[in-house]
Parts: sequence; C-alpha cells; structure tokens
Amino acid sequence: MILGDNADRLNVTMRNGKDTDMKVLVTGGTGMVGSHFMKSFSDDKARVLGIARNSASSRMAAIQDDRIVRCDILERDALMKIMKDFQPDVVIHMAAQAFNGDSWNLEYVTHNTNYIGTLNVLYCCREAARDAKILLACSSAEYGNIKESDCPLKEDRLLMPHTPYGVSKAGVETLGRQYALNYGMKIFLPRMFIHVGTGHPPATAIQNFARQLALIKAGKLEPEIHVGNLTTYRDYIDVRDGVRAMRLLMDKGNPGEPYNICNGKAYQIKEILDMLIDISGTDVKVVQDERFMRVADEPLLLGDDTKIKKLGYTREYSMRQTLEDVFADWETRI
Repeated sequence: MILGDNADRLNVTMRNGKDTDMKVLVTGGTGMVGSHFMKSFSDDKARVLGIARNSASSRMAAIQDDRIVRCDILERDALMKIMKDFQPDVVIHMAAQAFNGDSWNLEYVTHNTNYIGTLNVLYCCREAARDAKILLACSSAEYGNIKESDCPLKEDRLLMPHTPYGVSKAGVETLGRQYALNYGMKIFLPRMFIHVGTGHPPATAIQNFARQLALIKAGKLEPEIHVGNLTTYRDYIDVRDGVRAMRLLMDKGNPGEPYNICNGKAYQIKEILDMLIDISGTDVKVVQDERFMRVADEPLLLGDDTKIKKLGYTREYSMRQTLEDVFADWETRI
C-alpha cells in the first residue's frame, strides 16, 4: 500500500529534474541493481523515482530518501496511482525475489513476486505509460541445467530452467514478449548473468565471502570461512558495467528480444574466494558447510556476449576491481 507522504515525494521528485524532461521509474530502487540504475539516470539529470517495499529497516532510517516511494508491486491499485501520477518515460523493473538459492524455501513468494509482480507492472504501464521504454530483469537462470559443451550460451537456446527462481524469470521474460507483441510496447529483455557490486545483502557466495572476511579482519569472527560448492564456474559482471549494458540495450537494442548481459568469461568460485582472501590480507581456514550447498547447481554458466557487444558494450571493471570494491564496502558495513 502507499504511505500518506508519497504524494509529497512524487511532487519533490518531479520538481527536481534539471537538464532533461526524461522521467525514470525504478522498481526495486533500494536494491543493488536498482540503486545503481537510479544513480546512473540521476547523474544524467533525469527525474528519477524509485519504488521499494516498506521494510522494517526503511522505517527505522533517520533520513528518508525523497526519491523513494514505498509501495509493493503486488498492490496493483497503488502501483497504478504512482504510474498515472508520475507518467514515466522509462520503467526499470528490478523488484523481485532475486535469490536463486533461496527460491526452494521461498517457492510461492518467488513465483508470486516475480511473475504476478511483473504482470502488475506491465498492466499498469499498458494503461498509464504505454509509450514508455520498459526494461524487465530476466535471468541467466532461465537456461537451466546445462552441460559445459552447451557454453557459451546463446540467446536462441531452448530455455529449460530447473529452479523455482529460473522458472519464475522465464515467466517474466515470456510476459514481456507477450506484451511487446500484443500491445506494441517497447519492452526490453536483458538476461542478466550474475551482477556483483556494493550494497548487496550476503545472500550470494561472493557477498557472503566478503562479509565473513571483513568480520575476520576486524577480529569479530574466528579465522575460518564457511563456503558451499567451490567447483562451479560463473560469468560475473560488475553491476556498473551491467547497468551501462542495459542502458545501451534500451537505446540501441530490439524490443521483445533477449540479450545476454554478461562478459563472456567464467571464473571458478574457488578462484573468486582466493582473490577475496588475498584482497582481505587474512589467513583463514576454508570449511565446506552443508548449509551453503544447493539442491541443483550448474557446473558452468557462461554467456555469449556477442549481441550486447554489437550494441557497443565494452567491459570497464576487472574482476579484481569489482571484488576490491565489494570487500571495501563490507568493511564499512560490519
């Protein structure tokens, strides 16, 4: 539901645009990718408004962000009012149950938030902002259980997701394609590989490694790091690179067509852990912990980046640069 002061925040946000009339609405505006989108568009002087749920931590904040409206995307009437009042030119839909590993324990929440939430966003856009450019957060998890010989993964590959999260994101992408075809809407479909950056909870391997190492370095944990499966390979992309790639997609790509957002290079998770240990300067014992083992875990997830490169994407951040920033971020958060 919408809180009473949201109307004032809408007015403040709409007055603060300076050099451009472009209005950008970001769902999941307090999340890692959403907040980087908000920064990117704000840096370009667009009028930016974020949507985020009214969490306990948000209610406790001493200073509220005037650019954030508190609304759950499952509340369609509330979402419709925001859409009609703000009239966005661009909609970035990042709100989701975004953690693949958690989706087995949160199966209903995953499908409801990701599929029905996206349906609500698309319906409200159709009714109140049909001419807007709309970006939907799709996922590499849609590819499913793949063999090494299948990689690098091309966008025309048959989708065979095998996790609740992957299935929900295949539904998101299919909804986006349906709305693009049926209603002529400009809907862009980035298949996001693993985005890494600052401001992320410790729900992924890299963030959990960095959090533990920061605590160990600060003397708040014994020098022992708990890990899951270290043998898998993943195609990681810095969130700042990912946001640039997705903005390129909206500027130059084809609506209704999937594009891998990746770097075309896979790192073994053990290699990532070793880099983070080196960055932290700690001497730790590595302990495999059953709590961090997944029901299903693809041995290799590597994307083909040909399509996004044809739009002009080039990588700016090395893996080590990304990890240095993530570790430094956790040092300030513990």
